[in-house]
Amino acid sequence: MTEVPSYLSPTGQEIVLLLLGVVAVGAALLVVTTKQLVHAALWLVVCFGALAGSYLVLTAEFVAWVQVLIYVGAIVVLLLFGIMLTRAPIGRAADLDSGNRPAAAVVAIATAVVLVTVVVDGFRAAYIPLRPGAGSAKEIGSSVFRNWVLPFEVLSVLLLAALIGAIVLSRTDIRGRE
Repeated sequence: MTEVPSYLSPTGQEIVLLLLGVVAVGAALLVVTTKQLVHAALWLVVCFGALAGSYLVLTAEFVAWVQVLIYVGAIVVLLLFGIMLTRAPIGRAADLDSGNRPAAAVVAIATAVVLVTVVVDGFRAAYIPLRPGAGSAKEIGSSVFRNWVLPFEVLSVLLLAALIGAIVLSRTDIRGRE
């Protein structure tokens, strides 16, 4: 049985993972608090990059590169195209503020307290030593093509429908039948 390390002497991996987590949480907060949509998309890139770095620290190189290629490279670009195609306001918009910030802040803080309490209580004594190769392409590929084929295909059809819907909504030369 392996000895569980102390929380008072963190390793280099744990420190880097903690710093990447702080960057991801900070960028996520900026995503939801900024008033400019393009800046929110760029902060989302920073958040996804920090998550990819976390996957690298956890020895899941394949998952990290998929995170960069799919989320940073495709999803954020799709969001930016959606913003541009639907002619959404790109700059600051005063009419988007509903005035519910205090209530939203209370709900967010309460939710965060509950989630942190549950995670800390559930994983207080849990320790899993990292082993290289757990995030390899062979293991991930066999899992995806054995267990997750149907959800993966449903998600691809859903994203295609969303893209077609954005194009149809943004086109002004398409008219309904009269």
